[in-house]
Amino acid sequence: MSNFKKVIMVLTLLIGISSAIVVGSFLFMYKTGEITINFSKSKEDKILKEEELEIFSWWTGGGEAQGLEALFEIFNQKNSDMEIINAAISGGGGSSAKAVLKTRMLGGNPPDSFQVHGGSELIDTYVRAGVMEPITNLINELGIKDKFKQEILEMCSYQGEVYAIPLAVHRGNILWYNKSLLKKYNLKPPTNFSSFLSSLEELSKQGITPLSLGDKDRWPATHIFESLLLSTLGPKAYNGLWNGNTSFSNPKVKEALVRFNEILRYTNQDHAALSWQDSARRLYEGKAVFNIMGDWEEGYFKALGWEADQEFGWSNFPGTKGSFMVIVDSFGLPKEAANPESTKSWLKVIASREGQDVFNQIKGSIPSRIDVDKNKYDLYMKEAIDDFSNNILTPSIAHGSAAPENFMVALDDVINEFVSERNIERSFNNIQDIADKYLK
Repeated sequence: MSNFKKVIMVLTLLIGISSAIVVGSFLFMYKTGEITINFSKSKEDKILKEEELEIFSWWTGGGEAQGLEALFEIFNQKNSDMEIINAAISGGGGSSAKAVLKTRMLGGNPPDSFQVHGGSELIDTYVRAGVMEPITNLINELGIKDKFKQEILEMCSYQGEVYAIPLAVHRGNILWYNKSLLKKYNLKPPTNFSSFLSSLEELSKQGITPLSLGDKDRWPATHIFESLLLSTLGPKAYNGLWNGNTSFSNPKVKEALVRFNEILRYTNQDHAALSWQDSARRLYEGKAVFNIMGDWEEGYFKALGWEADQEFGWSNFPGTKGSFMVIVDSFGLPKEAANPESTKSWLKVIASREGQDVFNQIKGSIPSRIDVDKNKYDLYMKEAIDDFSNNILTPSIAHGSAAPENFMVALDDVINEFVSERNIERSFNNIQDIADKYLK
């Protein structure tokens, strides 16, 4: 065969392959955290896509995943013609999912609806960027505006418009403990920071880890710091950090670092290799006594088979009684959602008493609606519902409610360096620097 004929054959083969690729169009679709690739060639495929509803979150384990599935069941009962695509992404305590979500939202490829924390995370990242639809009309249509605590609805609103429906309320400033271990070592739940330190010191003498920590994903260390900050400043001054009435040069901010340094002496050495779930599991396995975490930990404990006030107990983080470090999980409607009407049907489930009751009882959070039947909830959640109504609400830094993302990321850097270096003065100065840079 001549070289000329060989060239012609190769060119013909390449043209054939290229034509096949052009005929098929790529449809990239996130599906349970993985990317699947389909070649869409028919009108039927397009219609099928319009009958799918993609829900994005980072709820992939324990009570949170079970609660999400329960919401899907309610939606499917009311919308049998729709298929839910669970686009949950695991890893990083939500940080991995948030990075993917931000890329998709700002790149014009949003899911139909997504989990987002009310406050700065929702407003500064997505609403001000112009990628969210207001859902005030839906709220009015359902007649539920007065069913939410006003402060919570404000965390989901901007310039008079509501942009997300709050589903779940979490409290961040909670100290969890293994009840049998506390009894074994003749200790009572600490009521202030001094008694907390005394308990940690006593436990360290017994050869057991006093305080379990898992900060592999960075934010758990910041989570502890914000509880310390609330305990040293008090709720009024803490809230003042976000409205300009309190300076980050306040000596109480430095005192929070001093206290953090004191309790770090009683944590497990492998903390940097553990997730928050790993850290909580140390209590379940009887390897540690205390853990500082939000009340999603209650849902995790219950998923392991523990019961509230039986195997595990809780108290406000020492020095924060009367304050409620609030984290709000919400869902909204992206501007370029593929199925906006179906998304509204999803939001109706999120807003309903039925949806809020089913989800929150499983996850360990409390409903954002204030008209639910408290008797449906366990002992911890009944207490949390009362405290939510009566305590001073303080927004979380670590979970995106209090401050813009750039500040939150910078604070994560400062606090995680502090955990490693334990340099109080340098960290205090660095916190002031990032506050000057990102909050003014």
